[in-house]
Amino acid sequence: MRVFRTLFPAESRRLPAQRWVNIGLRSLHLMGTAGLGGAYLYEAPQAAWLPYFWLTMVSGVLMAAIHIWNNGIWLIQVRGLAIMAKVLLLLLIAWLEGADLALFLLVILISGVIAHAPGDLRYYSPWYGKRMEKL
Repeated sequence: MRVFRTLFPAESRRLPAQRWVNIGLRSLHLMGTAGLGGAYLYEAPQAAWLPYFWLTMVSGVLMAAIHIWNNGIWLIQVRGLAIMAKVLLLLLIAWLEGADLALFLLVILISGVIAHAPGDLRYYSPWYGKRMEKL
């Protein structure tokens, strides 16, 4: 039960200055994604886009870690599931030759839709069939 409550606290946790930390990380993530677009849109050499890849990856992992630390319920809500789906789509780029641009653009599309979707969708859990904010 202790591990369960650590991952799924009764009340969500917050980091000090979390709003500003999230704004900073999201801004870095957008910058990284924009730079990474050069790899797929303009066939830029790896040296040109690799730093943006790492900026995108590190900022994305940190944002996910914060969401999970706040409350692990994020993992079973549409907003967390969308992130996992995006990661899987990006991994497919390595195996689906010629689909890299389409997959990259699909990931951006998913990002835009989920980021601006109503809370009833973002906080919806397919496992419970309803909006969930805590377990």
